[in-house]
Amino acid sequence: MKLLPALASATALLFSFAGAANAQQACKSPVPDSALVKKGTLTMSVNPTLPPMQFVDQSGALKGMRVELGEQIAKRLCLTPEYVRIEFSAMIPGLQAGRWDVINTGIFFTDERAKLMQMLVYEDQAISISAAKGNPLKIAKPEDLSGKSIGVEIGGFEERKARELDKQLTDKGMKGMTIRTFENFAMAFQALRAGQVEVALSIDSTGAEYQKRGDFERVLNGLFPTPVALAARNKELAAAMAKVMNDMKADGSFQKLFDQYGVKAADGAVTVKGPAS
Repeated sequence: MKLLPALASATALLFSFAGAANAQQACKSPVPDSALVKKGTLTMSVNPTLPPMQFVDQSGALKGMRVELGEQIAKRLCLTPEYVRIEFSAMIPGLQAGRWDVINTGIFFTDERAKLMQMLVYEDQAISISAAKGNPLKIAKPEDLSGKSIGVEIGGFEERKARELDKQLTDKGMKGMTIRTFENFAMAFQALRAGQVEVALSIDSTGAEYQKRGDFERVLNGLFPTPVALAARNKELAAAMAKVMNDMKADGSFQKLFDQYGVKAADGAVTVKGPAS
């Protein structure tokens, strides 16, 4: 029997709704609501001041490799991704206070941090030093930083490494650096552009991106190579995330994403390192 056009349209719409409902039912998250800050949502903190890893484009949209990775993890966990844009210094206290489920900002792995939260190592990074275009100070080695002013984000691994560099210089009997801390990396690079500091410290990927744009020159890189991780509130969520990331490694989508951004993925399977309780 031939359906009238209006009836056929209504029937198609009914099947469409039914299909969407079935798809939603089929995608059941392995993460219980009790393991999440917000039901059905993977809430992640991010500091979008590190292009191309995490940044805000000209339209105000959140972009970058780590943002895409977080969205893909949420999708495979049948959760809605939600980002909270905030300075790094507030991230660990916020995670412990239950304000978000995951720190997704390229947090460097340390044994001290693994005692506080569940960490999933997935990326290899190192530190770069950027200077004004043309490298007018002729910086070619760490010793050339003696007596220079350096800008760095406050409270993170990078500030710690800036202070280690400073100590290396003074231990050699050389003049140390003047370390200026900023709320985020964008402000540190703005200070470099304005001549308020002579160099800026960031991760390798960001130093390379700014040089590619023609903004600054990356004069040193590959310093203090250290794994980068995602940090989760609890073991249940962390275990589910690790499984998803290993599934992505198995199907090739993980490496494809990293290749797209020219970033090195950490070797081996993603495992969870954190406190037992």
